[in-house]
Amino acid sequence: MIVLGIESTCDETAAAVVERHEDGRGRILSNVVLSQVNEHAAFGGVVPEIAARAHVEALDHIIASAMGEAKMSFDKLDGIAAASGPGLIGGVIVGLTTAKAIALVNEKPLISVNHLEAHALTARLTDNTPFPFCLFLASGGHTQVVAVRGVGEYERIGTTLDDAIGEAFDKTAKLLGLGYPGGPQVEKEALRGNTERFALPRPMFGRNDADFSFSGLKTALRLEAEKIAPLTDQDVADLCASFQQAVVEVVLDRLRAGLRLFRARFGAPTALVAAGGVAANQAIRKTLHRLAFEVGTVLVVPPVELCTDNGAMIAWAGAERLARGFVDPLDVAPRARWPLNEVTGLKTAGQYRTMPRR
Repeated sequence: MIVLGIESTCDETAAAVVERHEDGRGRILSNVVLSQVNEHAAFGGVVPEIAARAHVEALDHIIASAMGEAKMSFDKLDGIAAASGPGLIGGVIVGLTTAKAIALVNEKPLISVNHLEAHALTARLTDNTPFPFCLFLASGGHTQVVAVRGVGEYERIGTTLDDAIGEAFDKTAKLLGLGYPGGPQVEKEALRGNTERFALPRPMFGRNDADFSFSGLKTALRLEAEKIAPLTDQDVADLCASFQQAVVEVVLDRLRAGLRLFRARFGAPTALVAAGGVAANQAIRKTLHRLAFEVGTVLVVPPVELCTDNGAMIAWAGAERLARGFVDPLDVAPRARWPLNEVTGLKTAGQYRTMPRR
């Protein structure tokens, strides 16, 4: 089964071709990603209208590059998958409309993919991770602990009550005058900083639930920065180190609680899986390794290029859904908001229209 995947939910224009074997193994035939970082850097964050226009200008070329790299023609595809949300609605519309056009002209099935589901299922592409596993989804827009029980079977165990973890990193970078995107800049500065200089809070620490909160931490950092302004280079490094250490300790505590809740509800997870751009942070990765060892499970973290937004994860999620007969009509709507626990699958397969393969 060979599927083309299109990703355009934020500031990466991406397309990929992925093959799924009958035994569930996956293989990436191509994965082309065009970042819009330079277009948004001057604004310190993603500008939705600029992102949508950039997708319009680049997407046809990116798809052609992905198809060429895979040595694939449209008639050989088994399906066309597109990220239909959640995300910036302008970009989502661009990708989904393009996928609909390709599916209609070539008489191929269309698979509407939830962007978060694609992150969740990437571990099955890279490591063939069996269900059920515990997912830590950490990105610029999302921070969740999710029980992944099957394709289309997701139960949220914990979530952020305010800022996402990646958003907190980006806002910290902007506050301290660092570059965009902020996460890698904060991590870089933290390497030369003192983690103990500033006594920042650990929000939600010790609670029985698995929810997160980063708004108070961000505010505390701003207050500390204002006390010692103007900031020296070492001040910035120490603030970043103290901030990142607080985040690491919060992640460790919140995931411990999440794994306890997972075991109580679903039994032992097959793995702890980390996905999303924040999973590329090395300090957080070390913490996740420690936690997985502590609870007696394995840690699965896809390669960095598959943690950030990409077309391969969309194509793979599409292939996983198509293999189970989940196909969407051409009038499926784009969605700016689409919680992962609202994604349907095995239990509601009757609502899907399955198109015959040619």
